[in-house]
Amino acid sequence: MDLWNVSERQPTAATAFEMGARQREISVSEFFLRNRHLLGFDTPSKALITAVKEAVENALDACEEAGILPEIAVQIHNRYGGKWRVVVEDNGPGIVEGQIARIFGKLLYGSKFHKLSQSRGQQGMGISAAGMYGQLTVGKPLHIISRIEGNELANELYVSIDTAKNRPDIHKKKQLKWDRAHGTRVSIEMEGLYQKGPHSIEVYLKQSAIANPHATVVFQAPNGEEIRFERSIDELPPRPREIKPHPYGIELGRLIQMLSETPSRTLMQFLVDEFSSVGKKTGSEIIARAGKQLTARSHPKHIARAQASALHQAIQHTRISAPRTDCIVPIGEQRLLDGLRKELQADFHTVATRPAAVYRGNPFQVEVAIAYGRPEDAGFELDDSGHMHRKNTASEHLIARRNEPVRLLRFANRVPLLYQQSSCAITKAVVQTNWRAYGLQQTKGAIPIAPMGILVHVASVWVPYTSESKEAVAPYPEILKEIRLGLQQCGRKLAHYLRRRMQLQREYERRIYIEKYLPHIGIALQEILELTDEERDSAVSRLDDVLHKSRKT
Repeated sequence: MDLWNVSERQPTAATAFEMGARQREISVSEFFLRNRHLLGFDTPSKALITAVKEAVENALDACEEAGILPEIAVQIHNRYGGKWRVVVEDNGPGIVEGQIARIFGKLLYGSKFHKLSQSRGQQGMGISAAGMYGQLTVGKPLHIISRIEGNELANELYVSIDTAKNRPDIHKKKQLKWDRAHGTRVSIEMEGLYQKGPHSIEVYLKQSAIANPHATVVFQAPNGEEIRFERSIDELPPRPREIKPHPYGIELGRLIQMLSETPSRTLMQFLVDEFSSVGKKTGSEIIARAGKQLTARSHPKHIARAQASALHQAIQHTRISAPRTDCIVPIGEQRLLDGLRKELQADFHTVATRPAAVYRGNPFQVEVAIAYGRPEDAGFELDDSGHMHRKNTASEHLIARRNEPVRLLRFANRVPLLYQQSSCAITKAVVQTNWRAYGLQQTKGAIPIAPMGILVHVASVWVPYTSESKEAVAPYPEILKEIRLGLQQCGRKLAHYLRRRMQLQREYERRIYIEKYLPHIGIALQEILELTDEERDSAVSRLDDVLHKSRKT
């Protein structure tokens, strides 16, 4: 026997019983712990931004739902060896004691997944995923302080996630005095990398200030520098209303599940009560198209799969009005314009809002804005060694320079999208638009070249993200069409501005050319008419006035 090869023997084939014994349930927490890139925690720099993003989104949603103008403080503290502490504090309504551990210590737990209305969060695992990442990289739990208005004391908890069972693990819990009357403060220690640039916390907060002009955000950088993004309006946006699902967005499996779970006792009652935009007339048309086996009095729970399939086909072939649009709340043209002008200095701003549309039965609305021309006074600064550098501010990354591709500011439900730009429907729509028709440089299949920033906001009851990390909008044909139409609408206004600017430039050059000869004309008149110097200067002045008043612009 070759003793040297004993350790290299191939393992024996497993039996069905042995393979069956190895099968076990996988916790959702364990899955995302091993696949953290799916939630946006794939690199240290991205992880730090994602943690801030999830906490700020929760704070904005809580404040708006409670009717409170948001005041949010974000702090980043450098700990040691690539470890950072993220602290986000808000003036929201606070969280009841019994829900704190579940909200921060359990994935797929939230209040927004099962309702159809516009909100920033959707899946119920953003902030808990940030805590799980901190738990994985640093080994410390989340630290939460929350106080409800009227309570004398605030609740303080240290919470981590039991990843094997996807449930919260409370390490410490007590009540304490807190200087806020109401609000929540969450602190996460995690491995990360703080950096400047287009993918930075400062740029994310600046874009958030544009889309949320009613919020005040104060950012304290690791070096102690404080940056304030003050609100430009003192009015909260309207609250979106919840709607029922639209029949066009229901797939067969979901329809069968709804039929088995509904409290309705007749098919007609089921169609009218469980769906939006379906009345008795539309319900009768659907039932008639579904075949003779179904009637208005058929019991939903007794409908077989074949009958449900016929009902589903009938829904697709029946003309049903679009769902209500009060479930979505766009930023609004004036608010968006105010936010742009406050955060982005440019020569020209324009905004366009498309009418509400529908994809797969889900209402959505697109807003587009353009900021063209950057001030030339960005300037330079001296460092301690005496070297000169161009000033690097967040605005530098939001409007391109003259010979650079335009900057894209992508938003979904008022949330900035900083990553996966190339796979986003917004980018695809910008590339597909013919910007040469509006006076810009553009090579085929590329983003145009101009000193410009393009902002696109998609608001929907259910934004179709390409992944769980919510970094890009899926390119549904209906969404692409609406974005292109909004871009074209802004493009026409931009073309008018550029033509007007070019006309003024040419007229200015002509007047400068003519003005060069006015002194010579004055001298000639003085010699012919024997004018004094004062009379000559007066004649030249009158000629200059006639030049500027008589020429058309």
